[in-house]
Amino acid sequence: MSNPTLAAQPLLSPNRLAVSLMFLANGFLVGSWAPKIPEFAVRLSLDESDLGLMIMCFGIGSLCAMPLVGTLIARIGSRLPVLALAVMTIAGLPLVTIAPSIWTAAVALFLFGAMTGGMDVAMNANAVEVEKRLDRAIMSSCHGFWSLGGVAGAALGGVLIAEYGVLFHALAASVLIALAVAVAWPRLLADPPPAHPHDAPGAVPGARRPGLLTAGATVWLTGIICLIMMTPEGAILDWGALYLRQELGASPELSGLAFGAFSAAMALMRFLGDLVRDRFGAVTTFRVSASLAMIGLGAAGLAPSAEWAVIGFAIAGLGLANTIPIAFSAAGNLPGLPQGVAISMVTFMGYSGILFAPSVIGFIAEHTGFAWIYLALPVFVAIPLAFSGLMRHADRAPGTGTV
Repeated sequence: MSNPTLAAQPLLSPNRLAVSLMFLANGFLVGSWAPKIPEFAVRLSLDESDLGLMIMCFGIGSLCAMPLVGTLIARIGSRLPVLALAVMTIAGLPLVTIAPSIWTAAVALFLFGAMTGGMDVAMNANAVEVEKRLDRAIMSSCHGFWSLGGVAGAALGGVLIAEYGVLFHALAASVLIALAVAVAWPRLLADPPPAHPHDAPGAVPGARRPGLLTAGATVWLTGIICLIMMTPEGAILDWGALYLRQELGASPELSGLAFGAFSAAMALMRFLGDLVRDRFGAVTTFRVSASLAMIGLGAAGLAPSAEWAVIGFAIAGLGLANTIPIAFSAAGNLPGLPQGVAISMVTFMGYSGILFAPSVIGFIAEHTGFAWIYLALPVFVAIPLAFSGLMRHADRAPGTGTV
């Protein structure tokens, strides 16, 4: 589905630049946390199980904040929540770095997770509004900037920690986030709170909202789609290297390419995804992407060698790259539900998959091996493929945007 008005629209507007910068900053923060983990564990004398519980505090903080921020967006729009949470994240890494005990570190991680998770919901809601104004898909490239920020945060963090220590690294990362907020502040789209017909003057108080039940069922279904589509990412992130090493005999260097190939392919395709979606439509793009993900995951599970498994993971990354951005855009455009509430619900359910599914996968793999896990995942991906018609909500009517 091609939009004839796109040629007249600017490829980069101040609003798009600002929200992309927020995605970049959020990804940078999450990526910056990864190289701190070894020092964090040593400083607080944490064993593997303790560290797992601490990391879970980050995830629980994110999940707790998401619905609260969604409700706030429904009342006041997304701009202020994005900026307020971005400002609060500036203190996140230093707080985790200087926490003197296990309990204070757990609280700091919970707050850090709440800030970044809440910001995730708000910036996705803002990106949906920018899409509407520009009449152009931008969500995939925004998520591409998040991936780019994650890689940059992890790479720069490793260098700064090795050369100058963890405190210098935390402060340097905070300065970069502050600069990003300063650049985005005057340019971030000021979206008004969503207006609904039942809120109009003269509407009967307590009257049944038209389409609310249908919209509620649709957003839950969209959330389940996000949960399923984000589960393979967690499976490859946490278990891909172990699969290559233990079951396919890969070297440590090659096993590290499991998630590397996946994430690099995903980042590349996300920067191309908006052009593809505007050309062919959200439903077709989602269906092709999900099919490609199924092929890649199945190939990884059937791989006769580690090299072939890496290729399979890369194909899966190409496929999975644009499914979540499309689902977020669809949720943000669902009729009958406030945008912030819908996005927070699908974000909550999606991140539940990436946070908690790997634990279940690890338990199952002890009895079956990881090859069977990667062969089973395409079966679950078939469910979102069957309900891919819901992604039609991500498409906009041609010519409805404003520059």
